[in-house]
Amino acid sequence: MGPALIHFADRLQSAVRRCRNPVLVGLDPRKESLPEGLWKSRGTEMTDPAAIAAAYRRFCCEVLDVVAPLVPTIKPQMAFFEQLGPAGSAALAEVVSYARQKGLIVILDGKRGDIGTTAAAYAAGLLDTEQPGGWKADATTVNPYLGDDGVEPFIEVAARSGGGAFVLVKTSNRGSGMFQDLLVGGRPLFHYVAEYVERRALETRGKCGYGLVGAVVGATYPEQLAHLRTLMPHTIFLVPGYGSQGATAKDVAAAFDANGGGAIINNARGIIFAHTLKPYSERYGPTNWQRAVEAATLDMIAQLRAETPAGKLA
Repeated sequence: MGPALIHFADRLQSAVRRCRNPVLVGLDPRKESLPEGLWKSRGTEMTDPAAIAAAYRRFCCEVLDVVAPLVPTIKPQMAFFEQLGPAGSAALAEVVSYARQKGLIVILDGKRGDIGTTAAAYAAGLLDTEQPGGWKADATTVNPYLGDDGVEPFIEVAARSGGGAFVLVKTSNRGSGMFQDLLVGGRPLFHYVAEYVERRALETRGKCGYGLVGAVVGATYPEQLAHLRTLMPHTIFLVPGYGSQGATAKDVAAAFDANGGGAIINNARGIIFAHTLKPYSERYGPTNWQRAVEAATLDMIAQLRAETPAGKLA
């Protein structure tokens, strides 16, 4: 990492302290859930990828207008843009650029996983600040299933670019246990991944004590989340599963250190589509959807402050 670059974990922890909360807003745009007024012609099925991409770009940027003063970081899910082809990728690039202008830390959720030169190319495209035409994200998510030679290129590029890499350790989805919980030598497989991530986090620590290598740990398995925090004391947790997947503030409490640091809590649908959910749909309706986004964000901040160590940030 160059001398002019601030360590990723230090930047992230500083942003969390500045905002006094660890909320990570996921940008998962879905055509069927967009508010009224974002289609060129409501009441008809929109099939033009360029038109859908334009609606996604506008929607996400208007979400950012609301959440940028409130939260430290956002996480665009690349799949929802990439399914639209080149038009979607162009829209995502504009969203990322807009978020950076707003001062937000951008974690691109691509869950890349490959080996050798292919992994290096993925890492350069996502994280390398010197890569022509690259995404230049602050961090990305990485699938470790192929082994350390599929992860190390991301760590190397992140280190020299001031970025971070969040490795999937114990994910929030219902089927995560199919492989992650398999017993190997009497312990679940995800424990071995956790030990690897913690070692690399310890080796890449910033001044805050956390490494640039983080872990994706789902809130939907709170007991395993708590155990993983003991196994990975130098690892920042990116915690999905809050809100629409059923996890609550109490479920994520163990992700934090004693001072309320060390974790960021993702909420996508529960914030960006709050206008479709009670009680926000009753209070604001589809025409005031940005107010619903703001209210849902503030409610999440309040819940985390009330029921987790993140309250100490306030």
